[in-house]
Amino acid sequence: LIRKLGLVEKTKDYNVKNLNKGYLPQLMFSSKVTYQSDVTKIPIDLEAIGLQGVEIPHLSQDQYGITLDLNQTIWDGGSIKSAKNAVKSSYEVERNNIEVNLYSVNERINQIYFGILLADAQIEQNRLLKIFLTNSYEQVESYVKNGIANQSDLDAIKVDIIKAEQNETDFITVKKSYISILSKFTGFDIDFNTEFVKPAFDRPNAGNVDRRPEISLFDAQVMKYRSDYSRLNSGLYPHFSLFVTGGYGKPGLDMFENKFSPYYIAGIKLNWNIGNFYSLKSQRKLIRNNIDMVENQREMFLFNTDIDIAQKEFIIDKYINQMKYDDEIIRLKTSIRKASEAKIANGTISGTDLMQAINDEHAAIQSKITHEIQLLLSIYDFKYVLNDF
Repeated sequence: LIRKLGLVEKTKDYNVKNLNKGYLPQLMFSSKVTYQSDVTKIPIDLEAIGLQGVEIPHLSQDQYGITLDLNQTIWDGGSIKSAKNAVKSSYEVERNNIEVNLYSVNERINQIYFGILLADAQIEQNRLLKIFLTNSYEQVESYVKNGIANQSDLDAIKVDIIKAEQNETDFITVKKSYISILSKFTGFDIDFNTEFVKPAFDRPNAGNVDRRPEISLFDAQVMKYRSDYSRLNSGLYPHFSLFVTGGYGKPGLDMFENKFSPYYIAGIKLNWNIGNFYSLKSQRKLIRNNIDMVENQREMFLFNTDIDIAQKEFIIDKYINQMKYDDEIIRLKTSIRKASEAKIANGTISGTDLMQAINDEHAAIQSKITHEIQLLLSIYDFKYVLNDF
């Protein structure tokens, strides 16, 4: 997209340069060789009026000519100027359209980056869980040796250790995938050990969306159609130009000299395409209609963005409210897990019951981690809507 932006600008520059050459003298070379079935003759019978032996010359049926025409525009009614403005306004539309596409990359980067942060947090929490499960396994193993617990209790913990190993593989795969995509998007050399900083919970204030590139695109589209008014008006005026034609041929300008001779013609020329007035009214209505369509698209964008802003704010509030309960839920789940550890030491519950308490505590911690990342992502989604990075 960035390369395309540069190519579009070059195209604009080339087109403007070409249009500027319309002010330069225009040269055209032409030549022709013709044979006519008949030529113009003076219809007078000289013998009938007593002129014997007198012959009026006439043109040959084969004729030849080469010409060099030079035209210099004096006034074109503003056609070249309006054409240049049209090229520039078209460039602005293309440039802003590319900017809109570039801006949409931010949303994808948000998804990728916070996906990495979530995978990082899950890997770390899973690592702590594995340590905790290993310690629990060693503890229950001692209970089995002392006859307090059964082998099935030990197997229940072993199953969860294997599940933790399996989950670690999934989390690492997800992180590697996101890192690979982020490397391609940014062009940076990012590896698995790169540190990804968790941004602060900086909630932006809701405001207008004037900074969104779509607004500039709509403005550019309106300006493009308004430049069409200038092009339309320039076609209503006559065009004046100077011209010089130099030639050499048979015949020359003297039709009674049937021989090769040089000649030239110079003068001033007026061209006026009156037919442009026929469709003027409908063309203006068409331009006005196109502008109205752009304004309609602007209104739709603003309306949908207002809805999007409201939704994003509700989502942020939802995660903030959920996080108010996460710490208390974790505290209670931890208390239940510790009680279960005491019970298995006394032989009053099975290893399966203990693992249920451990998994519940782990799920509560994972839920808090997920809510934190989802809150950050929703904040940056909100920043994206407002273009407030």
